[in-house]
Parts: sequence; structure tokens; C-alpha cells
Amino acid sequence: MAPAADETATPGERPAALAARLAKLKAAAVASKHPRAWVIGSDQVAVLGAGEGEEIILGKPGTEARCVQQLQRCSGREVAFLTAVVVMRQDDNALFEFIDTTRVMFRDLDQAAIERYVKRERPLDCAGGFKSEGLGISLCESIDSADPTALIGLPLIRVSAILRRAGFQLP
Repeated sequence: MAPAADETATPGERPAALAARLAKLKAAAVASKHPRAWVIGSDQVAVLGAGEGEEIILGKPGTEARCVQQLQRCSGREVAFLTAVVVMRQDDNALFEFIDTTRVMFRDLDQAAIERYVKRERPLDCAGGFKSEGLGISLCESIDSADPTALIGLPLIRVSAILRRAGFQLP
């Protein structure tokens, strides 16, 4: 289920806190309708300048122009993708939560490459205006991650471990 959630950051909210709050908000919205079900909520925040003294949250661009602007800012720089996950069951207040960090180093991007990418991939609803599972991989110089599925939006290695702890039998 896709819960309706306002994804606007509150004033002064740090990127990790934003991702964690939204993941929990989304999971709780679904869990309130299905209190006996295990629910997975997730949200991803792209952060430019993490560790450089500035933290700029790159949201979902929404338009081609904003997407091009975001990718211009990412050119030759590292972007941290923070993926927050909440696994919960409302009936017995069971709760697991974590944040995965994946670091993407973008190669130096020229204007023509950015425009071609945005026109072909249309990543307008993706944090940072980038999809690694498609043509966006060609924009990367390197990706540092403990879980290659995290960048796509859900770190399945850790989610699988949580589901096993919750009693699910997974291969």
C-alpha cells in the first residue's frame, strides 16, 4: 500500500532524522489499517555534501529542469543515500528500525550527458534524480554499500534478517 505522507522536512530536521521519521510515518499509516500484519515502511533521502560541513537534501525533483539542476550539483561529488526502514506490527507494538547509508561518487558529468539521461530515464520521482537500476549507473564513478539493493530503495539483506527474527522462514 502506498500511504499518503507529506514528505516535507521540518525546519532544522537533519537528513537521517527525516528519513527515519518518514519511514515510521508510512509504516504506521499502513499498520493502523492492518494492525495484525507485519508492515515495512521505507524512505530514502539523498544528501549532497555529507561530511563536507554542509548537508543539502536532494529531494524528488518533480520536473526535468530541477532534475538537471540536481545532477549538475552532483557532478564530480559524493552523494549519500540514506535509506530508513521500519518493520512493525501494531497489534503487539513490535518494532525494528534502521538506516542504511550508500555512498555514490558521481563522475564528472557534462551538460549533454545529464540532459540525455534525464530525457531517457525520467527519474523525476527519485531522491536525487537518479536511478542506479537503470541508465543512472552510467553516471557513477563508484558506489560504496554493504547492500546493493539499498540504493534501489529497500535494503533487502537487512530486511530479510529482521523478517527472520520476526519468525518468517526465508530460504
